[in-house]
Amino acid sequence: MLIIILIGGIMNKIFKIISVSILGLFLTTGVFAKTEVVYIPKNTGNPYFDSIIKGFEVGAEKYGYNFSTVAPATADATSQLPFIKAEIQRGVDVIAISPNSNDALNTVFDQARKKGIIIMVVNGDIPGSEAHRDLAIMPVDFSTVGTAQMTLMGQLIDHKGQFAILSATTDAPDQNTWIKDMEENIIGKGMFSDMEYLGVVYGDDDPQKSTTEAEALLAKYPDLRGIISPTTVGVAAAAQVVESAGKCDQVQVTGLGTPNQMRPFLKSGCVKAFQLWDPSVEGEIAGYLSVQMVENGMKLSEGMTISVPDQGDVVINANNLIYAAPMLDFVPDNIDNFNF
Repeated sequence: MLIIILIGGIMNKIFKIISVSILGLFLTTGVFAKTEVVYIPKNTGNPYFDSIIKGFEVGAEKYGYNFSTVAPATADATSQLPFIKAEIQRGVDVIAISPNSNDALNTVFDQARKKGIIIMVVNGDIPGSEAHRDLAIMPVDFSTVGTAQMTLMGQLIDHKGQFAILSATTDAPDQNTWIKDMEENIIGKGMFSDMEYLGVVYGDDDPQKSTTEAEALLAKYPDLRGIISPTTVGVAAAAQVVESAGKCDQVQVTGLGTPNQMRPFLKSGCVKAFQLWDPSVEGEIAGYLSVQMVENGMKLSEGMTISVPDQGDVVINANNLIYAAPMLDFVPDNIDNFNF
């Protein structure tokens, strides 16, 4: 009997050792580990990217992945490089990023992908460098944004008078795409032929510099009728400058802004309308796809339709490009229906 008890005790210890070892193996190899997702926005202090972060956080609660976010202080072309390298060293599963350049990050993206890390571009693609990322989640079809912005500005100033564009940085791929579309295909043509285009100034997605550039536009062009600012930092700064100058009746400000930051200007009547989409949807879809690709081995292919809980179906377009949400017009009558 003693021998049986001793053998039983030894076997129990062996079973515990084996169980602990197997569990440790599973944890270290990722069988039971949660997917690690990091999001790197263009820079800190931009409320637009806070909305995307909120979407990732909602997704983390729904789908059970670990989420973190880091960002540079400025939106320079190479400011995200050290953050990407740090996340590669940390060994995350997915690097989601809103890139500050079309090509400055290609080499480090390649380094990450060689280590099995998924590169997920969010809110702005990298034209000409698509081969260096795994997929891109865009808020809307960006080829329509320039037309939408010009159409709205035309309506606000009755298609007559001087207008200028207050953009982000000189290297900002999204804004450059929209502005190029406006300059090549819209400005000076058709119903826009009586609108005098004064060119682009750059606020670097910095509140103070954007304010300074907007003030300079008012000082340099006393007959200015409109400012288009296709960046959330710039449009809020321009609206504040025009309101402070007492020129709300003369200068119409529009662009891409979040409802919460632009609500006071719509309420005061200084801004009549602006546009955007719900950026949190991008974060939520990105989080869902992260889990599907890492844990379930989902492979994306052109024409594929994916059903995302609470967000409906998304379609995989050429170059693994996804459009997340429709374009929205925000006006005084609907602004209080949105909170982001």
